[in-house]
Amino acid sequence: MRALVITAKGDPVAPNAAFIDMPEPTLEPGNVRVRTESSAFNHLDLWIGRGLPGVDTTYPHIGGSDGCGRVDAVGEGVDEAWIGKRVVVNAAIERPQKERPAGRDILMLGEHIHGTHAEYFCAPATNVLDVGDTDPHDAAAYGLAHLTAWRMLVTKGHVKRSDSVLITGIGGGVALAALGIAKHLGCHVIVTSRHQWKLDRALALGADHAIVDDGKDFSRAVRGATGKRGVDVCIDSIGGPVHVQCIKSLARGGRLALCGCTAGANPSTDLARLFWNQQSILGSTMGDMQEFTDSMALLTDGRVLPVIDEVYAAKDGATVLGQMESGSQFGKLILDWT
Repeated sequence: MRALVITAKGDPVAPNAAFIDMPEPTLEPGNVRVRTESSAFNHLDLWIGRGLPGVDTTYPHIGGSDGCGRVDAVGEGVDEAWIGKRVVVNAAIERPQKERPAGRDILMLGEHIHGTHAEYFCAPATNVLDVGDTDPHDAAAYGLAHLTAWRMLVTKGHVKRSDSVLITGIGGGVALAALGIAKHLGCHVIVTSRHQWKLDRALALGADHAIVDDGKDFSRAVRGATGKRGVDVCIDSIGGPVHVQCIKSLARGGRLALCGCTAGANPSTDLARLFWNQQSILGSTMGDMQEFTDSMALLTDGRVLPVIDEVYAAKDGATVLGQMESGSQFGKLILDWT
């Protein structure tokens, strides 16, 4: 089968990407095999290419944690009724209790094992959802980013209608997913970005306020937009240089939900503000199948749609990785495998 692979660890990643022939995945008991129609990129694709601490990646490696396609074969113990159904995958595969090294409870499709950037991928039947006639590009674009945003906002952040939500770094997949879900839930949404054009796009998508992150303290502008109160929930994946600003942007009792630290993992903080204002910092990543089902229902019902930057032919995957590294995209980058 044809696949987009990373041939070696390196930074930048794109020069080490290739579109080559790879063996088809082995169909194991309990799994389904999917003929890929669409796969979507996440920043995880770049992290795998650069090398993740504690992850022993064997190259060439097939990345991709988001994919949609039709089931064309099932493993032992799986109902053959799955065959022919269009499905989307939750890439976080739960490990058996006895196979959890250092307490890690998931095996990540596209990280620990070959992923979705190929003509075929395999996954447990318990990790796929039937999405009917949903557009495969929308389904692939929606998956992991919206699952992550759903857990941050709903499971961890406990947002409710009329809450105020701050989303940093608008333009990336999780940030835009959080915008879509938060607006669906009736929240007042403030976004930040270093780029005015991204803020303009976010306002067109429904953001209520947009703040340029010029490297100074944006918390003053956030408080100005909330009548000096601050926000109920902040959604952040940047970390490092914006961490204290996020804390200073929170209202009393506010929650800061973190799913990444792309700009640094060891920020300064403000402990006194945290305890005096009864604030919480919540680590969050991905989600379980119930959360995946709840999140995907917003797509299949047409209530929340993903933002797609561009759809590429699968053979052009190295170009997509280069675009991701430049940070020039607004929304999800998609590969078409049909």
